Amino acid sequence: MGQIGRAVTLAVGLAGGTLFSQAPEFAQQYRQRIGGAIDELKVIVDDFTKQAADHHLDRQQALDVYARSPDDFLRDRGLSMRSTLERYERLVTQQSDLGSTAPVARPFVLMRNADEGILANTWHDFVLGVPVSFPGLAWAAIGFIGGWIVAVLFGIGAKRAVQWRPGYR
Repeated sequence: MGQIGRAVTLAVGLAGGTLFSQAPEFAQQYRQRIGGAIDELKVIVDDFTKQAADHHLDRQQALDVYARSPDDFLRDRGLSMRSTLERYERLVTQQSDLGSTAPVARPFVLMRNADEGILANTWHDFVLGVPVSFPGLAWAAIGFIGGWIVAVLFGIGAKRAVQWRPGYR
């Protein structure tokens, strides 16, 4: 591999390291957003639970009242509330998973079951972080190695393509 190939390989490795080093910071910013979403949904869930209890119903019984209603609006409202309750439970579970996972592994939790809305908003407002933590440095190393491997494989493929060209010496 010539000097240009080494330089390109190093540049791609550094780019990969820089990109991957942001994974723990992205997970942290996602985690903060999920906490805010849970706080807001908790107000709605607690209000619904209190109103149901005021009428001697639990959540499921209150949802069943909505589902049995002859009024389309109330049936739709019940479906909306059911969706809100399910999302609240999913986010609480994910927050627990993120909290109980080592910081270096949190990006994998996001890859497994991120909330699409929160993920999109986190990406939209994402602010780069300097990877001075162990997880940031670990992900930077993973990205560097991955980028380096991609560059080497691309370089090998390019070299073979040039060598197989008719008339090449």
